[in-house]
Amino acid sequence: MDIEERQAEHIDYFVKKASTLNGPALANVVVEATSHPSLFAFSEILAIPSVLELEGTENNVFLDLLRMFAHVTWSEYKNVAGRLPQLVPDQVLKLKQLTLLTLAETDKVLPYDTLMQELDVSNVRKLEDFLINDCMYVGIVRGKLNQLRRCFEVQFAAGRDIRPGQLGSMIDILGNWLATSDNLLVSIQEKIKWADTMGGIDQKHKKEVEERVEEVKKTLSMKLYTSSGYVGRCGLTYTVAEVTYCKQADIDYPGHEENFSELGGVMDYDQDRNRPKR
Repeated sequence: MDIEERQAEHIDYFVKKASTLNGPALANVVVEATSHPSLFAFSEILAIPSVLELEGTENNVFLDLLRMFAHVTWSEYKNVAGRLPQLVPDQVLKLKQLTLLTLAETDKVLPYDTLMQELDVSNVRKLEDFLINDCMYVGIVRGKLNQLRRCFEVQFAAGRDIRPGQLGSMIDILGNWLATSDNLLVSIQEKIKWADTMGGIDQKHKKEVEERVEEVKKTLSMKLYTSSGYVGRCGLTYTVAEVTYCKQADIDYPGHEENFSELGGVMDYDQDRNRPKR
């Protein structure tokens, strides 16, 4: 189960519990919620009417405490710590975890020096133990500890509750993102149209080349047939030039046909012996 699903279960539990209580009884719910090791969102609890009714009462400090866990950081808490209930160790850890989430909202490379100052950690070893054991293993962040550069490279960070006045800037950011996406979509569509056009041109050119190749093949075939010659009586092939030469020989040496039989065969030995000599 991922952190979002766990959050939903815990939020639902505390919302139902706080909805049935009022006044001083809500103080314990606030302390329990802000100390819970797997709860990192508090806006739903803040929206409960009975919790909002703590405003202006003697238990107003618990409403302020809940708002602090929803929106502020550890260094901001120290500036107003004297006006709030003293935190238990689990609450201190929770607020430092939330502080890391706030820092990761704007910067994906967090220097160790900045983290040690913001989290009140005295050395790198304690800082890395906090990042690994109390943040990455819990699932609220994922990243890489870069000891060479002395920084934490954030790959993922869970979101915190939206601060008052932060919604407007988020709308502006989303509006800019939407406009950029629309422009990108138009550009992609133009590229697709251009690719389709070029594809059609390529297909036409390919067809023309294939037709030209076929024409060349036919022309070469005709030339090869014309120059290939004729097959003689003994199965021998004679070129046009050879046939022409033989016909010329018939003209130059008449009577040589007598050396061959009527059927074109060679005269046998007995016939040749009995033939009168010239």
